[in-house]
Amino acid sequence: MSKLLLGLVWAIVAACVIFIVALPINLQTHLIAGAIVLTMMMTLKLLRPGGTWRLIALALGTAIVLRYVYWRTTSTIPPVSQLENFIPGLLLYLAEMYSVFMLALSLFIVAKPLPSRAASPIDDADLPFVDVFIPSYNEEPALLADTIAAAKAMDYPQDRLTVWLLDDGGTVQKRNAVNIIEAQAAGERHEELKQLCADLGANYLTRERNEHAKAGNLNNGLANSTGQLVAVFDADHAPARSFLRETVGYFAEDPRLFLVQTPHFFLNPDPLERNLKTFDTMPSENEMFYGIIQRGLDKWNASFFCGSAAVLRREALEETDGFSGISITEDCETAVELHSRGWNSVYVDKPLIAGLQPATFASFIGQRSRWAQGMMQILRFRFPPLKRGLSLPQRLCYMSSTLFWLFPFPRTIFLFAPLFYLFFDLQIFTASGGEFLAYTLSYMVVNLMMQNYLYGRFRWPWISELYEYIQTVHLLPAVVSVMLNPRKPTFKVTAKDESITISRLSELSRPFFVIFAVLLVGVAVSAWRIYAEPWKSDVTLVVGGWNLLNLILAGCALGVVSERRQRTATRRVKVNRRCEFGHDGLWLPAMIEDVSVNGARIKVHGRKASELIALGQANIRFATLSGGEPATLPVNIRNSEKEGDGVAVGCQYMRSAPEHHRAVADLIFANADQWTEFQQSRRRNLGVVVGTLWFLRLALFQTWRGLVYLVRGSGRSPEKTQNSMSSGARA
Repeated sequence: MSKLLLGLVWAIVAACVIFIVALPINLQTHLIAGAIVLTMMMTLKLLRPGGTWRLIALALGTAIVLRYVYWRTTSTIPPVSQLENFIPGLLLYLAEMYSVFMLALSLFIVAKPLPSRAASPIDDADLPFVDVFIPSYNEEPALLADTIAAAKAMDYPQDRLTVWLLDDGGTVQKRNAVNIIEAQAAGERHEELKQLCADLGANYLTRERNEHAKAGNLNNGLANSTGQLVAVFDADHAPARSFLRETVGYFAEDPRLFLVQTPHFFLNPDPLERNLKTFDTMPSENEMFYGIIQRGLDKWNASFFCGSAAVLRREALEETDGFSGISITEDCETAVELHSRGWNSVYVDKPLIAGLQPATFASFIGQRSRWAQGMMQILRFRFPPLKRGLSLPQRLCYMSSTLFWLFPFPRTIFLFAPLFYLFFDLQIFTASGGEFLAYTLSYMVVNLMMQNYLYGRFRWPWISELYEYIQTVHLLPAVVSVMLNPRKPTFKVTAKDESITISRLSELSRPFFVIFAVLLVGVAVSAWRIYAEPWKSDVTLVVGGWNLLNLILAGCALGVVSERRQRTATRRVKVNRRCEFGHDGLWLPAMIEDVSVNGARIKVHGRKASELIALGQANIRFATLSGGEPATLPVNIRNSEKEGDGVAVGCQYMRSAPEHHRAVADLIFANADQWTEFQQSRRRNLGVVVGTLWFLRLALFQTWRGLVYLVRGSGRSPEKTQNSMSSGARA
């Protein structure tokens, strides 16, 4: 009976969709149909936000989108005889059709993503042998030490676990470089990291030449190791103790499984989160990909390797002669090839590593340029839509993943299209102001509603548009470059563990201020044209409103490129672990309240706390999560203050021995649950209306802040004023 009812509901919805799309092009009818659909979508959102009802709401929204596409295609494109209007009009139309096509792919992938599932436990005697690869190029030894220590501390039989540091910064080629200073630095790095690995119980491995970048480095690791499985961690991605326990079991269940991928969780904010101060309150950019999209890809057996935080089967890699190295995104390329050969993948939706992401805007753009160029290379050399061996759903999934990086083209067109009318009076959209407003506004609102249905808790309204805009300005030439010369891009390591000692404008900020100024002139021209040409005021109002929306986005971007001062590279993680705080036999009870990779905040109890603090140095002693001997970590006391019945002490770690790195790894990286809890604390659905108002308030403040940075220069920032308005920025 329930199946019959469900079938009847689907039949009714399908009939409604066909009816709405096929309605005669009539403005009043369209407005009524759009209002009904929006009302139904909002009602379903409030009453039945999940399951089949979610799919019904998305289907109704799709009807409005298709109706808009029909209207745009049949009624709005300028005639070919007017080339000055037709060419920009066609470009705008193609940009919109790209957006609709990507929306369709998104609906296919994530309309009903696969729920998380746990692997069956395996007895220790049956666990596979695992090689852990940590590829490195120019990272600092201290950062590598934390990652190695965390990898060695994973809950896994030590006789079945081998950790490898794959050092591409100390190759024979680099140690014999013509430049004596570079050769000497490479030699010193080589010896230092060899000793570090020996101290921490890891294997050090380098190679003759730096060939094929990260893929070549990983393949050198494969050639010198024998484990059945290979776990890959970036140099700044430290795993939790449970990483292998929660991943290797899937390989026993499926002999054709080549990949288990887990999310990338970051301890530090990206430039947008740091400069807009949203890191603690808003879901991170990567959470939409790892929280929704990868789960959707997993449903179609298309979840792909993301370069780190993953386990791969050696047998599968040997079938393709190791990691693919044609593109500079060897991870996704390797997954495409193995999926096409009939191998399977699994995505585990739980953060099991913690890492660092680019802190400066320049490093952020450098990383995204590499991703964009690498995906374009995959599209050019592997061409997933016609890749033999891929299933149809896999083709669609890889199309979505690669074609997404074409967004700089439509985003640029959307940015400047209103100016063609405002500045040059070009008619790139043949419709009245009322038609333009009715069809486009209903399409935009429905689109926002559908995005909210798909990603509501993981991506707030207008944030995707902001991320795309801040990348477009510099990614557009990068994408054009790789299209013209697909083999030109080379792998560049993303800078990590950065700190910004003064508030300043990013070195890449100039184009954003120029664009903002041009759009601001567009607002003035809109006002003048409404006054001077009242007979065209309806069209001018609509186009001017479009330009104003672009101005709001551009203004918010000024805040993104206005770099806030931040001395520490990572945020503190709350831990609440008991410890002892002492020196020279005097030990007092204490509580570790929060930690970072560099220091900790400890609340010390006892009358003699002031005596210890006066020494400037102390030790903290705590039980490790592995259950072994208590760890002792020396610290420098940086500051202290009276707090209730104790003293809160700010400490900096003093790492001088291998056990100190193990202690730090146990403090911050061992427990994966704390990362899940932090992510969950940020995930809430603001809704379209509240989210839009929040973004508008954020954009207005960040526009002001960016302009103040521009006027004051790089040495000072409006922090005092910002503090008084922080509620608006954080709301």
